[in-house]
Amino acid sequence: MSAAPGYSLIPPSNTPSISEVPVPPFHPTTMVPREWRPVIRRPEQLRLHPALQELGAIGEIGELNVAACLKNQCLPEPILITLDGIILCGIGRWRWALFEGKHEIDCVEYALSEDESLRFTLAYHQTRCGWNAFVRIRLALTQETKLQQRALDNMRAGGRYKRSANLPEAQHVDVRDEIARIAWVCPRYVSSVKSILEVAHPRLIGALRDNTLTINRAILFCRLPRAEQLEQFIRYSEERATNKVIRRTIAQPKEEKASLDVVSVLDALQHLEGRQPGSVAVRVGRHKRTVVLIGQDLFTGPPSQKELKLT
Repeated sequence: MSAAPGYSLIPPSNTPSISEVPVPPFHPTTMVPREWRPVIRRPEQLRLHPALQELGAIGEIGELNVAACLKNQCLPEPILITLDGIILCGIGRWRWALFEGKHEIDCVEYALSEDESLRFTLAYHQTRCGWNAFVRIRLALTQETKLQQRALDNMRAGGRYKRSANLPEAQHVDVRDEIARIAWVCPRYVSSVKSILEVAHPRLIGALRDNTLTINRAILFCRLPRAEQLEQFIRYSEERATNKVIRRTIAQPKEEKASLDVVSVLDALQHLEGRQPGSVAVRVGRHKRTVVLIGQDLFTGPPSQKELKLT
């Protein structure tokens, strides 16, 4: 097997044989090209897929953290690439190699076109950390214009809509379904993400990318004006954090320690609200037990300290 220009099939003596490097396992339902071969490439010969470049390489930060944990392993997973150097899997390891100034990295090369490589990448990362449904849909949507043009060309070739520059509704649905197949999601989510991207506040987009907000919840926020979206999202995030603390407190009771007298706490809260209206917030939770969370401001000042009693 001969090496293509710029390739090296002979590993350097100070690295393990590339034949010993295990190829990462694939999800059972992903497409696995028949043509592949192990190669050694220079990091600067590799590049991100254009869709990743367009969206700022979504997900590479998470992979970089993984790469940092694996850097000392003697047999790291190879980076999966295409014939022309598009990275299919291993963005973090590639970034780390550039940062470390590595001259060569182990790769496994697949014969895939640019379109096929995106499908392969999204299928491979379907269940991996950082590549949630929102991220995959955003990447797949970069192919929407190309898919629409292909559908329009097919209709013209079939003798329909010869002079039309627009797709009929049925073809729009077909394009949406194809994007859903590329992203490995339900077609309904594709429509939801497109709506979100049109009207959502940037903070919501960041939360969706970081997996701290769901698509369904974001759709509810997007029914509001942008300013209200941010306000409701902040409140929602605070409530989630509060509920998390409550659940942890109830589920993992600690040993009996000195605690605040309930009556004293309620009196102190009443006095605090009287002195500073709006300083006490009440939220209705879904728990069967009433839990009072006290802020540090309740303990500031001599009056509050005298009102509270330890039991």
